[in-house]
Amino acid sequence: MGLAGLRAHKRRFAGTFVAVFLGVAFLAGTMVMGDTLRASFGALFGDANSGTDTVVRGADQIKAGRGPGVREPVPTDLIAAVRKVPGVAAVAPDIEGAGQLVKPDGTSLDTKGPTVAANWIDDPRLNPYHLVDGRAPTRPGDAVLLRDTATQAGLHLGDTTLLRTPDPVRIRIVGLATFGGQDKQGGSTYTALTTADAQRYLMPRPGEATTLKVRADAGIGQAELTRRVAAVLPARFEALTGQQASTETESATAGTFLTAFTTLLVVFAGIALLVATFSIHNTFAIVVAQRTRENALLRALGATRRQVLGSALAEAAAVAVTASGLGLLGGIGIAAGLQALFPAAGFPFPDSGLVIKAVAMAVPLAVGVLVCVGSAVLPAVRAGRTAPIAALRDSAAESVGVSRWRALSGAVAGAAGVTLTVIGAAGTTVPAAAVGAVLTLAAFVVLGPVAAPVAVRVLGAPVARLRGVTGRLARRNALRSPRRTAATATALMIGVAVVSLFAVLGASMKATLNQTVNRSFAGDVAVNEPVYGAGGSGISPRLAPAVAKLPQVQQAVGLGRGIAEIDGAGRQLTVTDPVALSRLLDLGTVRGSLAGLGTRSIAVARPEADKHGWTTGSRVTIAFADGQRLPFTIGAVYGQADLAGDYLMTRAAWAPHRTQDKDTLVAISFRPGVSIAAGKAAVEKAVVPFGSPDVQTKSEYATSSAAGINTFLTLIYALLALAVLIALLGIANTLTLAVHERTRELGLLRAVGQTRAQLRAMVRWESVVVAAFGTAGGLGLGAFLGWALVRATDSSGTGAFAVPPVSLGVVLLVGVLAGVLAGWRPARRAARLDVLRAIAAD
Repeated sequence: MGLAGLRAHKRRFAGTFVAVFLGVAFLAGTMVMGDTLRASFGALFGDANSGTDTVVRGADQIKAGRGPGVREPVPTDLIAAVRKVPGVAAVAPDIEGAGQLVKPDGTSLDTKGPTVAANWIDDPRLNPYHLVDGRAPTRPGDAVLLRDTATQAGLHLGDTTLLRTPDPVRIRIVGLATFGGQDKQGGSTYTALTTADAQRYLMPRPGEATTLKVRADAGIGQAELTRRVAAVLPARFEALTGQQASTETESATAGTFLTAFTTLLVVFAGIALLVATFSIHNTFAIVVAQRTRENALLRALGATRRQVLGSALAEAAAVAVTASGLGLLGGIGIAAGLQALFPAAGFPFPDSGLVIKAVAMAVPLAVGVLVCVGSAVLPAVRAGRTAPIAALRDSAAESVGVSRWRALSGAVAGAAGVTLTVIGAAGTTVPAAAVGAVLTLAAFVVLGPVAAPVAVRVLGAPVARLRGVTGRLARRNALRSPRRTAATATALMIGVAVVSLFAVLGASMKATLNQTVNRSFAGDVAVNEPVYGAGGSGISPRLAPAVAKLPQVQQAVGLGRGIAEIDGAGRQLTVTDPVALSRLLDLGTVRGSLAGLGTRSIAVARPEADKHGWTTGSRVTIAFADGQRLPFTIGAVYGQADLAGDYLMTRAAWAPHRTQDKDTLVAISFRPGVSIAAGKAAVEKAVVPFGSPDVQTKSEYATSSAAGINTFLTLIYALLALAVLIALLGIANTLTLAVHERTRELGLLRAVGQTRAQLRAMVRWESVVVAAFGTAGGLGLGAFLGWALVRATDSSGTGAFAVPPVSLGVVLLVGVLAGVLAGWRPARRAARLDVLRAIAAD
């Protein structure tokens, strides 16, 4: 009975089918893409250590944040001891650091992946790179490039160029290599030097390596060789198998990123399915209401409530299984599209075939069926409760009123939600704000039918005035069923609310960055080198002194970065000249002396000092990556961290413990009378020998700092487009069902003189009013929740809240235009109705 009804009214479920299909396809595509990426990165790091049985490295790791951290370099003197271990076939030093190529035009090779420089390993089994053209580096200045790297940089065998390490090094291309038979290694660039050059430019001291790679004799397992090698190592060093090294490197380098990325995709798949839930529920509710007489006749002919309920659920299950099954195929297509799209957009994803696991198919299928059938349960229960007497009615019996219980419960939830959200925002309490946000969203959904009449009258008033009778009829149709209008608009409201929330969040982050730069940066220009992914060589520490010698420059100071452990916790240090820095960055009120820091004192930002109970004169222990643990004194406490960071250390104090020394920013001020344009031009000429890093004015620096936010928002908007599309399909489906429901009414309107154009306009304007209701509600909800998120996460109290009027205006305009688009097909169908048949329709 259910399947027969579905075949008879298949057009009514078209919107439901598409909503389930899109939601399942996105979820399946997300899971397949995640599995593919994990397998690809696993294979990539596995290939890097495929011939390595044991890795020797520093035992202690210092981490600050989620990065891979730093370890003590391994002295190459250990090679002799390791080589004597029974079962060792070969040992080679592995030296890695950042090295960014400069193209023939003098600009740095722009890449979003790691920019790797290393030593060339002669043992072909320990070296995952294999020469395909030219020769290995043997003389100072020789270099081998990954073939794809050479192509990107426009370099060929015999060419000379600069390699920024970050100090500029003149190299000559003598060979081209592949990685595991492939021209490229994910999104990385690769430059190999001689071991002597790599030690000179990539390591803090000669005679050191990042790790030692060890190959076993035939018949010796990795675990056994690793146990033997570990027995001869000093306590500060450790040995692990090649497989363990690959797994750890994958987890540290790609694991966090992949988890965050796939979680983001799953969240947006969930949002799309949530939006689909409202659209599906609305469709089934309307269909059940329209089939009241049919269900009543079935009851009158002897069908039980259970049979009618089962029939309705069978229809939902049939739609769910079919749409979800096809959605799995669509998900595989989406994953294939993403796999091609992201590398084209510059994301460093390695090439590989799609990995399709059973879980990635089973979970979306189950979710799709549960969402669809679950959305149909309440309408199906109402269908089962249809009384046989309803067969005598002439029209569908759909409840249009709003219960007092709904209004009361919605008001209570709304009051509690807003209160909790405000409390969480005011007290920077994220859990309270999150609970309040959920309650507020629930209140918006519950109160939708209560607000619909008022909202439709207000939003439809301009339509009624501008379009006359047609506009008034459109507004009246939208007012006819507040519950239906609210349910239709709610799906769009959720999508728009999330878009608006991220728009507000992005604008606030940009405003905070601008505010920070304007408040802290007292210089005229900055030399800034964007760091993409795990790459970027940074800026040579020699650049700031070179720029400082220009006659136009009054002051130039570089800011480097270091990682050390302070009182047991990994921290990021800003390595600089603190006195010169205080002239170019506003550090606020300074207690103590920046001039007297020397080699055994540091400066700490006041919030960080207060957190630990430190004052000037306090003693702390700092552990460095080279294994040294030294006592330091807090020589100064400054009031404003901002661009300076929480910890300042002099270059003299950092130099004995540095790894690959580099600056991330150079702040520059000009002498009185020197214009910004003239000073900037002079600095741009001076930085050419250093690979031409970007020279930016204060506003340009703030804009470039926010570039990552724009990229993130673009990705967010692209992902949310699916949710908005599903919501618009829900509006279109609702209007299509409404046109079917009003067949006789539309026929009478045509009979009394309404033209086809007027009928089309009436349906389209009804769609616009409903879309405007959902869009306006979503804008208000998103802006409020965006404000709460910004305030709740601003623990320092220095963040800025900003509403982007242009972005929200575009969202509003798109919502209205989307309403026109959603109403286009239903309007055409309505205008094509035959007048006589429509009047006679039952």
